[in-house]
Amino acid sequence: MVDKTGTAYGPIVIAAGEYRLPEGRRLVSDSLAAAMLPGTMRWIVGPAPLRRLLMSMTDREASGLWNSIACRKRYFDDRLAEAIDEGIEAVVLLGAGFDTRGYRMAAPRGIPVYEVDMAVNLDAKRKRMPVPVNVVQVPIDFETDDLGTMLAACGHRPEARTLFVWEGVTQYLTEPAVRATLRFLSTAASGSRLGFTYVPRDFLDGTESYGAARAHRRFVQGRDPIWTYGLSPAEVEPLLAEYGWQLREQADAAGHTKRYLEPLGRSGPVSDIERCVYAAKP
Repeated sequence: MVDKTGTAYGPIVIAAGEYRLPEGRRLVSDSLAAAMLPGTMRWIVGPAPLRRLLMSMTDREASGLWNSIACRKRYFDDRLAEAIDEGIEAVVLLGAGFDTRGYRMAAPRGIPVYEVDMAVNLDAKRKRMPVPVNVVQVPIDFETDDLGTMLAACGHRPEARTLFVWEGVTQYLTEPAVRATLRFLSTAASGSRLGFTYVPRDFLDGTESYGAARAHRRFVQGRDPIWTYGLSPAEVEPLLAEYGWQLREQADAAGHTKRYLEPLGRSGPVSDIERCVYAAKP
């Protein structure tokens, strides 16, 4: 798996910037996001003019990228809150990065949280904030390590109804690595939930630009592309069914706009180069 330390800061910078807005204007509300940032980054998201500049720079990569990532984070926060209300017994964050969702929402409720990521990312995270009680860090390389073995060794019970969140990760993997993770997820207990994101296949192959030419040059083009795996929307449901999951929802830019931006009176584009998926294990 690609070392994501260099890109892992992007989403948490956006979450920290959103938290500086008045409560009724935020797309996502993450009170711990700023604490995950180095001092310079923490300062940049403070003053409003610098936040606006940061948003503008983000959207040069892909039109609406700031809103897209903020909505993505809100979407999975909402799914976690929903799963807690439904009595979920554990949370596994696959490719946890600097996300604080488990710290803020599950661990304080006594629900065990397993943060799965490369050791370098987990080490960097511990330097920013002590690991809370009920949170276990699971260092792994998705390309080579066996996910089930690593989780079991760290205390996850296979029979526990679990919410798995696989956010902002699949595009960095090869198809064999994605399928290896899905094979593990096929063993999840009945009543478990799965949320993940994917990049559309037509963006990776250059058929559609989604207003993201710079992102395509940065992540896809070149001799050693960073983003390598994608799906078409029509492929998602049969892929999930192959591994025993039922699709509940796919959330795209239009859905995020209606669900999150419009109720806040927020405007601006939402990038469609990444889609959110939510599924249930019968």
